[in-house]
Formats: sequence, C-alpha cells, structure tokens
Amino acid sequence: MAAETAEQPAVLRRILVEGAPRIRETAERIAARAPRFVLLTARGTSDNAALYAKYLLEILLGRPCGMTSMSTTTAYGARQDLTDCLVIAVSQSGGSPDLVASTRAAREAGAVTLAVTNNAGSPLAAAAEFHIDVLAGPERALPATKTYTAELLALYLLVDGLRGGDGAAAKVLPDLAETVLARRDEVRRLAARYRFAERMVLTSRGYGYPTAREAALKLMETSYIPALAYSGADLLHGPLAMVDNVSPVIAVVPEGKGGEALRPVLDRLRDRGADLVVVGPEAEVARASAGFVLPTGELPEELQPVLEILPLQLLAYEVTIARGQDPDAPRALAKVTETR
Repeated sequence: MAAETAEQPAVLRRILVEGAPRIRETAERIAARAPRFVLLTARGTSDNAALYAKYLLEILLGRPCGMTSMSTTTAYGARQDLTDCLVIAVSQSGGSPDLVASTRAAREAGAVTLAVTNNAGSPLAAAAEFHIDVLAGPERALPATKTYTAELLALYLLVDGLRGGDGAAAKVLPDLAETVLARRDEVRRLAARYRFAERMVLTSRGYGYPTAREAALKLMETSYIPALAYSGADLLHGPLAMVDNVSPVIAVVPEGKGGEALRPVLDRLRDRGADLVVVGPEAEVARASAGFVLPTGELPEELQPVLEILPLQLLAYEVTIARGQDPDAPRALAKVTETR
C-alpha cells in the first residue's frame, strides 16, 4: 500500500501524457451521440470515483445523472429503456459479474456504454462499447490507492472532453501530489493522535463528499475503525447528535463553493466541542483541533479531490501501523470482489 500510494504522481503524469489524447477522442465520439442523461455504475472505491463523476457531469456539463442499482437488473431482471442514455461503469479490475451483466443489459437496452477500468483486457471492457484505461499499472495492495486517483483524473478528463476542454487545468496535479506525499511526517503525527480512536466521522460538501466516503472506506478496511461518512447537510439532519468530544471528526474542506457550504457545519461541530480535524485551507485548519493544509494554489475546486484523498490514504496507512496491524493484509478481503 505504501509503495502504490507513492506511485501516484507518476501515474497522474502517465495519464496526462499517454492517456489524455485517447480519453479526449473517446469523449468526442460520445459527445457526437448527444446523450441526454447519464447513469453511473460501480462498487467500493470505484463507487466513490463514480460519485465524483456525478458531480462533474451535473455541474460542468449540466447533465442529469444517477447512480444505478445493479440488483434491479442482476437480481430482479428489470429491463429499462435506456435510449439516449450514457452508462458509465467504473471498476479497477473490470471483473465483477454484476458490473459486466448490468453493462451488457444497458447496451442491449439502447444505452451508450463506457467502461473505465485499470484492465483493458477485462470482461467489463469487452462488454462496453467504449473503454478508457486509467493506466495505473498493476495494483497488488488490497486497499486501492493509485487506481482511485487515476479514475478521478480519467473521469475529469472525460467530462472536460465532453464539453470541448483540453484538460489543461490538470497539468499541475503531479507536482502538487508529490508535495502532499512528501509530508508523511505530518500525517504520522496525526495518526499517533488518533491510533486509539473507537470510531471516526468524516464529512464534506460538494466535490469533497466522495473524498470523505473514500477516506472512510480506507480507514475501515485497513485499521478496522468504524468510520461514518456524511454529507455536511446530512450530518445536520440527525447524525450530529452522536458527535462528542471524544471521537474525531475529519472534515474535507474544499477551496470553493463546497467549502463555503460546509462552514456552517464546521461551526456546529465546534459548538459541540468536537475533536475536529480539517483537510483543506490554512484558515480552516487553524480553527480546528488538528489538520493538514492542502496546497491547492489555483487548482479548480473540481480537481481538488485528486489531492484531498492523498493525506487521508496516508492517515489510513499510518493509523493501521500505529495500531500494530498490517494494511497489506486486511482480514476477509480479496483484491477482486465478485458480486452478483
């Protein structure tokens, strides 16, 4: 996990150099089909990447989007009319039977289908009309790290291509990622602070919300700490009652409208005496119990999730080590999860 986390700047560069032209070509071919709406299909870590794509598609492209319920097809046998719909299936391995079956069914139902995977030879890539390879290289660690950020960047380039963009705003990401990953000692100090946590709550708004979900997943699958992720808005609709001054709350605070929308939530958390950890701007970190200042510079808000997750991947790893556990051998997990 540590080695693959460290590979991420190189993976991002590879996508920008080798993958971007092919992604742009795929985006042009899909745009020519003029899909009216989009459905996203994924599981696990890739589901969080797909949720990120949902924000991109709705905000930047103005397309209505939904997350599919695969069991409606695989378990219930439902058949839908998906004419003029783009169905995007996101999967690291491209091997899960339910993803393959639902993508085949979507194609038969008239959808334009696109698979986004780290395996060009996978059954999912074969089932879809179009395919994007995220070029992360073999990932041996059970907790996905480099494939997640590779999916985020590939999906950004796809959406930017669908609106006629050239992806130029993403070119600074590899250097910024190197800067973040070089600050492991800061994260190690946070891990020492929270090694005995019995649960964690993670929250964000907008583009940061998929980051909160992915960070919670990483913490649970490596350290076994129950980690609950909520949109800041949903947190106020009930779950805020469980927040106390013992269990840490990690807030992912984007620079932009998502961060502005989250500020009233941060105020409520501080009012409750929460042990608040902020990943985001220096001003918000300064008002928290602890945190990690994210060097976003002029990076657009829609690209910040590629950086936001990096210190949280490191935190999951370091907390797991501090608790005397092995992040490379999570119990009860397999690299390819086959669901139906």
